[in-house]
Amino acid sequence: MAHEDKGKYFKKHPEGTTVSDNLKEAIQKSAKNNNISCKAAEKIAQTAGCSLGDVGVAIDMLNINIAQCQIGLFGLGGTQKVPPAPSVAPELEAAIRKALVNDRLSCSSAWAIAGELGVKRLEVGAACENLKIKVKPCQLGAF
Repeated sequence: MAHEDKGKYFKKHPEGTTVSDNLKEAIQKSAKNNNISCKAAEKIAQTAGCSLGDVGVAIDMLNINIAQCQIGLFGLGGTQKVPPAPSVAPELEAAIRKALVNDRLSCSSAWAIAGELGVKRLEVGAACENLKIKVKPCQLGAF
């Protein structure tokens, strides 16, 4: 959603969408100043045994902002996104290009590539910036 939609994230979901009390409590406990990091959301999903998408919906319904994207696309404190990598290793570029769907790399594919190649998720994001490849969709539903 666009910046002007801040505080109205719940509108992305059908009326009547609910959040379990346990998930609501975990998110509220991890949120600081109405922000929750992508990493904290990932930990909540792992602990609760649910998908990142479920956590993302709950975050939206609570009108909490997602910050500190692990791929570096937003919320990095002062910068909107990770700067492009000066260069991209051939094996990283090949893995990214192989995983593209409609010329985009999904967030989940970016995470998988990082794990397979033993690089940081931010490195995959920086490589995508260098290669002018959009990362979408976000596992939390932020983009």
